[in-house]
Amino acid sequence: MEEIVTQLEMTAADQLNPAPVVDGVALRATGPGPLIRDLHVRIGTPYRWPSVTRTDDEWTRWLAEPGRQYRLIEYRGEIAGAADFEPQRDGDVEITTFGLLPEFVGKGLGGYALTLVVAGAWALPGTRRVWLHTSTLDHPNALPNYLRRGFRSFSRPA
Repeated sequence: MEEIVTQLEMTAADQLNPAPVVDGVALRATGPGPLIRDLHVRIGTPYRWPSVTRTDDEWTRWLAEPGRQYRLIEYRGEIAGAADFEPQRDGDVEITTFGLLPEFVGKGLGGYALTLVVAGAWALPGTRRVWLHTSTLDHPNALPNYLRRGFRSFSRPA
């Protein structure tokens, strides 16, 4: 199967369509390190994310990106997933990772967790646009969740 990548954006904070609150879901800021790497691998392995096969040097460079901010998605005090975003020039913020650990998938946490992540990206000073990409290799509910939260597809010339 050929991978199809979809780029999505929000251009105003009021475009966020929040999911219903899920009691016990929260975000916690964390720093780069082995935990983030482990979470990426555990989350991404079922979907063949490129991060799963990064070398140690590639991980070191990725985790050293100075502006990237990391969040743990927690459910009732347990780590349920991870997200990170990277402020870019001109007020863009890219959500570079969003995912749940396999044992938390299908429990109704993704919509609200994404709401919290997107709201956190919009809360960064100077944010004018929040964007991300997903693909047909991601969980089948990923694209519908992004669209329900208010993201719209866009295309930029290469």
